[in-house]
Amino acid sequence: MEKTLDIKAETLIYKPKDYKSENSVRWCPGCGDHAVLNSIHRAMAELNLVPEDTVMVSGIGCSSRLTYYMDTYGLHSIHGRALPIATGMKVANPKLNIWVATGDGDSLAIGGNHFIHAIRRNVDLTIVLFNNKIYGLTKGQFSPTSERGFVAKSAPYGTVEDPFRPAELCFGARGKFFGRAIDVDLKNLTNTLVAASKHKGAAVVEVLQNCVIFNEGIHSKLTDKTWRKENTILLTQGEKMIFGENNDKGIVIDGWDLKSVTIGEDGYTLDDVLVHDATCEDNVLQLKLALMGLEGDKLPVAMGVIRDVEAPTYEQEHEKQIEAVQAKTPKRSFEEFLMSSSTIWEVK
Repeated sequence: MEKTLDIKAETLIYKPKDYKSENSVRWCPGCGDHAVLNSIHRAMAELNLVPEDTVMVSGIGCSSRLTYYMDTYGLHSIHGRALPIATGMKVANPKLNIWVATGDGDSLAIGGNHFIHAIRRNVDLTIVLFNNKIYGLTKGQFSPTSERGFVAKSAPYGTVEDPFRPAELCFGARGKFFGRAIDVDLKNLTNTLVAASKHKGAAVVEVLQNCVIFNEGIHSKLTDKTWRKENTILLTQGEKMIFGENNDKGIVIDGWDLKSVTIGEDGYTLDDVLVHDATCEDNVLQLKLALMGLEGDKLPVAMGVIRDVEAPTYEQEHEKQIEAVQAKTPKRSFEEFLMSSSTIWEVK
């Protein structure tokens, strides 16, 4: 691994290539996973994470192969169990920077229970949720995020159930960080991953990712350059919620709901457009933003960091508790423990 030494700072400066393993990447040509992997390498380099202090944990699925393509520590675990394994690692060694690569099937079906509780506990993990709305590795069954009526090998006449919306699960579990990106927008994806890693606590980044084999074009409404700017909005902390090909549209409050308007028309001015605040403790508006455009309404789908609120983390509180208990009951040596009893020990 080649690294640059910053003599003045006396620290190693890492580049994206320093996080790449020598293994050949085995995803289908054109798969969105390639872009996510590239963005993770870039994000880790921007954060200048020490590879030896970084761990990538994954479950089962196409996305979960990512551990093999990282030159960090890694664990390819079992189906749906990446988060409890990552939680154990974090509690055992809070200094580790732990990332989790998981898919919509891996984390929201068999791993759904672990997903909500890792978020509820606020374990300091960077959770990268690949959402292609299909089971890819097992050849095309519908997943927990597939839309009602979706035709798949396991639902030849269309699904008869409503999908999970990852943002809703995250917010419902009292999540403190939620971000979203699409695989073709590497700049926002990298920036959102950087913000997620900097966040102290459970940070979920939903990546809308394309499966070229079993669900080609599932996110084309958002990814196609022809209309991407009209159908998505990049939220930036402290800035007006403006979008559109000409940046002439904005998000305003309309009663209890959000509304898309054209600035300068129907009496709406720039002053009426909302300013994004991801750090607000009250998550009502953030949840509304996270759910925009997901159910066929005329609102754009929100990208970027939607919620970013600091709170005590599970491993921090766990460590404090242990220290408090040990302070009341100081550690004893093995010899002291043996001599504290009236039992007579004789070794022959």
